[in-house]
Amino acid sequence: MTETMRVLVVDNDARFAELTTTMLERERDDIAATDVSSADEALDVLETDPIECIVSDYDMPSTNGLELLEAVRERDPELPFILFTGKGSEEIASEAIAAGVTQYLQKQPGSDRFTLLANQITNAVSQYRTETELRENERRYERTLTALHDTTRDLMRAGTKREIYEAAVETAGAILEVPIVSAYRFEPAEGALAHAASTAETRQLLTPAETIGRGDGLIWEAFSEGEPQYYPNVRAAGVTDVADTVSRSKLVVPLGTHGVVVAGSERPDRFDESMRELLYILGANTEAALDRAEREQLLREHDRTLTEQNEELTRLNHTNEIVRAINRGIAKASTREEIERTVCQRLAETDRYLCAWITAGQETPSPTVWEGIDVTYVDRVREDGAGAPEAALIERALETESVQVAENVLDDEAWADRRKAALTYGYQTVLAVPLVDAERRYGAIVVHAPQADAISESEREVLGELGETIGHAIRSVERTQAMLTDSRLEIELECQDPQMLFNRIGTIASGTITLEGIIDRAQETVLFVSIEEPPIDEILELAERWAVVDSLSVVSDGEESTLFEVTITPTPFVEILREYDAHVTSTTTSDDVTTIALSVPSQIDTRALVESIQDHYPETKLTARRETTASVSSTRFDARLEESLTAKQFEALQAAHYSGFFEWPRESTGEDLAAALDVTPPTYHYHLRAAQRKLVTLAFGLDSN
Repeated sequence: MTETMRVLVVDNDARFAELTTTMLERERDDIAATDVSSADEALDVLETDPIECIVSDYDMPSTNGLELLEAVRERDPELPFILFTGKGSEEIASEAIAAGVTQYLQKQPGSDRFTLLANQITNAVSQYRTETELRENERRYERTLTALHDTTRDLMRAGTKREIYEAAVETAGAILEVPIVSAYRFEPAEGALAHAASTAETRQLLTPAETIGRGDGLIWEAFSEGEPQYYPNVRAAGVTDVADTVSRSKLVVPLGTHGVVVAGSERPDRFDESMRELLYILGANTEAALDRAEREQLLREHDRTLTEQNEELTRLNHTNEIVRAINRGIAKASTREEIERTVCQRLAETDRYLCAWITAGQETPSPTVWEGIDVTYVDRVREDGAGAPEAALIERALETESVQVAENVLDDEAWADRRKAALTYGYQTVLAVPLVDAERRYGAIVVHAPQADAISESEREVLGELGETIGHAIRSVERTQAMLTDSRLEIELECQDPQMLFNRIGTIASGTITLEGIIDRAQETVLFVSIEEPPIDEILELAERWAVVDSLSVVSDGEESTLFEVTITPTPFVEILREYDAHVTSTTTSDDVTTIALSVPSQIDTRALVESIQDHYPETKLTARRETTASVSSTRFDARLEESLTAKQFEALQAAHYSGFFEWPRESTGEDLAAALDVTPPTYHYHLRAAQRKLVTLAFGLDSN
């Protein structure tokens, strides 16, 4: 449908003006004419009606046609103005043309004059509309470029990618004047485009797809191609994008590897070349802004990483200094109490930690040594017993033999009962460091730090190594004290547990079973076991039937009992003896009950020792506990003997003693013992004689040479 042309006819002859109006509308259906009889009326109409062409007479009483033209040009310099006059002369025509009329036409008799006038009006209005639209497009383009420049500054100032996407869609919506604009960012991990931003008008018309995966319509196609794509008629393309059934025309501009900007319209072929160019420019600016934001983010992350690494290095250096000070202190200590006191003092006197305390218990935390905190807190921990949050932390540390950390006790429900204490004393992080060596656990150090999340992985490793160092130091001083002291503990146990090796042997042999001696090696243990009237063949078959028995042989067969050499894989019982530095003084099995006598250093926690045995052999009970006294000289003699003999010599001497080699008559021969120890007879006799010579030398105080 052709758009109506609004024409104003001005003539002081009202009848001729009306006639002109009628004839013009008759000539063309798209002309809507209005007539007035004076210039003043004409100017009033221009104020209210959208007139696109004026047809005016020249000779009028108050204001002639050229004077009206001048007044019109002040309002709109380009509005078509046709001088339609009956007063024709070259002078008037020249003056009219000089004044800038669009056309000059004389009133002539006949209807042809109105046909000519209608054609002139049509041509003038068409040109006027084209020029007006062109000027409007130019102005809009200039405004758009200005908006793009402003947006570019905003994009470059944006702090985050989210702000950039939001600024881009708002600008695209404003400059293109289309209802649908969205942005999608590419997520490499998912391999999909994720919704980043949309204009408010877009969200009113449709719900943007949250993600667009591979092959999901036109948007993914344009992104994968990496080039802008314009679809003047989406339906003609035969593809409907996810969640967008509104758009009839669509423009998709990729933002490099960052994502895409999408603009859509409900009208087909909505985006002309200038609109597409504007969105291309906006896309390029947005991509540059995203590149800049990504670089700045990487720089910030790099700076943050460097800062964290420097802080971590500073903390680690501080921790290492603390550890070195502790190591120097415990190297001078001669008792376990001195070691524990030194450790707590060194930790508590630093700025890194607030306080430290040590517990020897594995189940209930009972602080034995502490620094940096008052006795009120210590009493609270003791009163809470196994229910204390520290108890759970210590238990995990000892079970895993690794440092355990409560990162923030103020936010941890398990530490709710300690919130008031934490605020009072100013700590937020609590860690438990197990004190262990290769064979035994000696409790844990509990350390409190002021900041939350204060312990890094590197610091955990350093503190874990410190715990091992302290464990080795404690074991060293305890062994030294054990050699120097004349006091030991002797405990007696009764075990009816069917897992105990001697009880298992008792199911086959009905007589009394006695452990004569043990030779403890790193990967295996050799037992010398005497059994009264055993079924020898059945006993010898145990090496094939039981996985724990590596080898089994008869050393000597006496009238009342038979001595067996049994090589076994170390059992939990043997491992516990090693851990607690305990020695078997006697073991006898009779009537499915094994009675075991152990000698342990006086400073050993016998309760922990018994409980460790009961963990593996539940049907075990403590029947006696007594303190024994040995002479200092004999203790030192044992230590000197063990130091002077080689491992092979010590084994040869032990085997000879346990097997009755020194009895008369001999209960075993050197060949028997050589076979038991898996060496040749000459080698065994060589080691035995060397051991005997050193033993005699020590006994008589002679020079070993």
